[in-house]
Amino acid sequence: MQKITPFLWFDGNAEDAMNLYVSVFKDAKIGSVSRYGAAGPGPAGSVMTASFSLQGQEFIALNGGPIYKFTPAISFMVSCETQEEVDHYWNALSAGGSEEPCGWLRDKFGMSWQIVPTALPKLMTSKEPGRAGRVMQAMLKMKKIDIKGLEDA
Repeated sequence: MQKITPFLWFDGNAEDAMNLYVSVFKDAKIGSVSRYGAAGPGPAGSVMTASFSLQGQEFIALNGGPIYKFTPAISFMVSCETQEEVDHYWNALSAGGSEEPCGWLRDKFGMSWQIVPTALPKLMTSKEPGRAGRVMQAMLKMKKIDIKGLEDA
């Protein structure tokens, strides 16, 4: 068991979020699901908490109600080796959500994700004069990151 586990607060759709996330990542699995009983506070039989793992990282989702909402102040970064991988995560996680600048998106549950090619930090630390600035300017014009577009900058 890991020492620190992200605990995500949802408004009635924790199970739907877990199922989406588990379907998007290859190394993913559903753990346990606990349901509210007659004492509540949620409707009896509805999901209270659901545990799952993505790429070996454990998460717990809670149906806590409408009190709290996700903000981009907390996001999950997905490192991608290829453009195909960027495209896969971008398309799957942005569906029903919103595309944001510089490789950020919000999924349909409001969770923020950063879909980042591993080439980006390499290009941003290039010793070639002016390269980092050109890469930054190219990235600022993108929503989904285009690796070729960064490399050509």
